[in-house]
Amino acid sequence: MPGINVNSLDIDKLPHDTRVVVAMSGGVDSSVVAGLLAREGYDVLGVTLQLYDHGAAVHRAGSCCAGQDIDDARRVADTLGIPHYVLDYEQRFREAVINPFAESYVAGETPIPCVACNQTVKFADLLSTARDLGADALATGHYIRSRPIPTLADPGRRAMFRPVDAARDQSYFLFATTQDQLDYLRFPLGDLPKARTRELAEKMGLVVATKADSQDICFVPQGRYTDVIGKLRPNAALAGDIVHLDGRVLGHHGGIVHYTIGQRRGIGVATGDPLYVVHLDARSRRVVVGPREALDTRRLWLRDVNWLGDAPLPVTCAAEAGRLACFVKVRSTRPPTPAWLRVDAGVVSVELRDGEAGVAPGQACVIYSSLDDEARVLGGGFIARSERSAEAETQLRRLMAQAA
Repeated sequence: MPGINVNSLDIDKLPHDTRVVVAMSGGVDSSVVAGLLAREGYDVLGVTLQLYDHGAAVHRAGSCCAGQDIDDARRVADTLGIPHYVLDYEQRFREAVINPFAESYVAGETPIPCVACNQTVKFADLLSTARDLGADALATGHYIRSRPIPTLADPGRRAMFRPVDAARDQSYFLFATTQDQLDYLRFPLGDLPKARTRELAEKMGLVVATKADSQDICFVPQGRYTDVIGKLRPNAALAGDIVHLDGRVLGHHGGIVHYTIGQRRGIGVATGDPLYVVHLDARSRRVVVGPREALDTRRLWLRDVNWLGDAPLPVTCAAEAGRLACFVKVRSTRPPTPAWLRVDAGVVSVELRDGEAGVAPGQACVIYSSLDDEARVLGGGFIARSERSAEAETQLRRLMAQAA
């Protein structure tokens, strides 16, 4: 059990004896984390990762981990009087995040590079570096909460919960955090609203107090992801047909990388009725379109599942008569919705009780214990495939068979 000297980070040491590495992106959130911990007397080391350099991108508002942001992080560290180090992770970031991002789009998926970055560069490579520096914890500016749930076998075990500020909830991007990583990580902003974070930055005199928030895809200049894919995979944008679910060829496109599931605008064809992208056939280079009801999804199959529950996932589902009642998010901007989680012969699937429209392979399905503010993040996985209505599935199978 913790001793009498347990500190605000749930570590059984006095603050000045506790070394904490803070991942400083150059934004207001991580800067305030460094400031709060320094103010409490912790032995704080600021570390910034140089992840990419896309020329103009390093100067644009909303970028992170590039030239201007590194300079901002250094200036914040000087203001706080803490050591600051810059680590060159450009090659690692390219291999672990940017290249898989491009490959996923070429395969007809809709990837989430922020999850890949957290999985590899931030919560694996940087975490290992923090341990090498003798740190007791790695702290970040993510809006998420973690709390101790000690057991006899694992007294340092922690659980992940949604933050106080639901509008800033970043749990969707953190579902792949492993138990070992979660036990070592700390998220000091989980109990603060964003407005309070900005106030603290101003009181600390930090130059980033009014700086714009970083965007989801930090390495994509002006949000044009197809430009990045074009540079990395110049042969990816191969032309093909735009095909209706009923088999009609409606037009042609310049590459499936320009389309996403659920897209309505900019498809390039008009029939008088609203059409949506319902499937991307990478093998045959076809964009399949149909009516909105063809997007309705009731069941998902997941891959690369990360489970943070108290018992293993198959055991948990077996204890609940073969399925676990839970709540899931299939988009970062949507609230959790009721679902059932199943494990059959090692395959994890999710049944959406209310359905969902436009679910894309490559996106995440994040699992929660409840809908309230105290909801625990139980884990999640990437969507491998989805099941639509019986009619839409029949039409799609017929269309795929014709191309085989």
